[in-house]
Amino acid sequence: MHVVVIGHGMVGSRFVDELVSRTEDASVTVLGAEHHEPYNRVLLSELVAGRIGATSLTLPAPANRQVTVHRGVAGVEVDRHARTVTASDARVLAYDVLVLATGARARIPDITGLDPLPAHVHPLRTVDDAHAIVAAARTGTRAVVIGAGVLGLEVACGLAERSLEVTLVHGGPHLMDRQLDADAARAVEHGLQHLGIAVRVGQRPREVVASADGVSGVLLPDGEHLATDLLVLSTGTVPETDLAARAGLAVGRGIVVGPDGATSDPAVFAIGDCAQPPEGGTGLIAQGWDQARRLAAMLADPSSLPGLTPNQVGTDVVRLKAHGLEVVTMGISGSAVASPGAHRAVRLSDPATGRHVEVVVAAGVVVGATCVGASTVAADLTAAYTLQTPVPSDPAQLLLRPVRGAGTEVEPSVTLMPDRATICRCNGVTKGEVSARWTQGARTVEEIALTTRATTGCGGCTDAVCGLLEWLAKSTDPPEPEAEPSGAMARRAQATSSLPMRTLQTSGPSSR
Repeated sequence: MHVVVIGHGMVGSRFVDELVSRTEDASVTVLGAEHHEPYNRVLLSELVAGRIGATSLTLPAPANRQVTVHRGVAGVEVDRHARTVTASDARVLAYDVLVLATGARARIPDITGLDPLPAHVHPLRTVDDAHAIVAAARTGTRAVVIGAGVLGLEVACGLAERSLEVTLVHGGPHLMDRQLDADAARAVEHGLQHLGIAVRVGQRPREVVASADGVSGVLLPDGEHLATDLLVLSTGTVPETDLAARAGLAVGRGIVVGPDGATSDPAVFAIGDCAQPPEGGTGLIAQGWDQARRLAAMLADPSSLPGLTPNQVGTDVVRLKAHGLEVVTMGISGSAVASPGAHRAVRLSDPATGRHVEVVVAAGVVVGATCVGASTVAADLTAAYTLQTPVPSDPAQLLLRPVRGAGTEVEPSVTLMPDRATICRCNGVTKGEVSARWTQGARTVEEIALTTRATTGCGGCTDAVCGLLEWLAKSTDPPEPEAEPSGAMARRAQATSSLPMRTLQTSGPSSR
């Protein structure tokens, strides 16, 4: 079986690794439009902030003789009848199976002055974009970021870390309006102001002002002129579907696929940001990697298809990567709690101090949560959400029971987790798997990443992996972990006792 993969980003490269690790009966040819090795696009904002270097983005890619990669080469035409792909270097590749992992491109908003893009105006989608933003930040003093989704907030905080005067402009009703409600967004806005970042919400820029030397300002609808040396566009993405559309495949917002990733042509599959699966696309890397895993398993063993269902739990955890601003959301939250008869929500909210916590439960488990300014709470609620552990009959106890207690604040420790607890949500790596790799000789984060892929997603588990390795190194016979993380909620809420939450709101029927 010869498989051609168009796209060598985070999802395309993961699919290739998953496939060749499952079967030796497949040869794979990969076309990657970028000249770089596969890198972690999720951490580009960390590069902008200066917290990591470019080499830290490179994803582990074990060499395999089954795989041939052509970097800097794009797919330009697909002949589905002949089952061939014509590449940008004029080579023609025959395939038995074609996998489209073309990703998405940055969306450029329809604003006067952005066609063509002036100098020092950049989206942030590729590592080259990140390097261009860093170069502009070194010589500039002021920056404007348009778009206050997750990436926009991360970029704004990163530029502020570089001592630029930053203004964040967002046309939506409030910050992160896809994930947060108004109360949570006000808590985030307080955090941004504490970092010295100015915010303009409900303002869609009217014009970008530029000269031959580059951008000089942004004009808002109310007439305000924001002077700037650098403009970063964080206004969403557009799935790369042009190649699929020219090939006659069904295309909506993305390439339309079934539960198995198959397009309207059974020999052609699509995964990642370019795909439009039945459950909808989240835009999060965990979903793309889950699609890569399932497709690789199916191609290696078609009989496994009936058991390969999308992983709906844990792939939608959003964690903001910004120094000084803690935001984590997952599942159902805020205004998305549309079924008060089935869901019960409890929240502690104090936007004026930058703190907001909400948990949503249904059928005895956590089905959603929002945490702003409360990292310890977020860690334990995330564990409860991803593990689907039973919760108290009264969900208020998740937040209030430990608050009533006294004692020293205790941070959750990865060493107290059971082996089945997931440490790396992006890759589904458990504590037990990391411990097993340590026993087999992996001693560094890099070696753990190479063998398990932990830390190669959002990077949020890096501290936990480091802590676990330190603990393992100190003991050749580590103590047995707790059978169940029953103390997790207590430890988390002890930490919450120091938070001056002012309001308690509950919704949904009494669980008594």
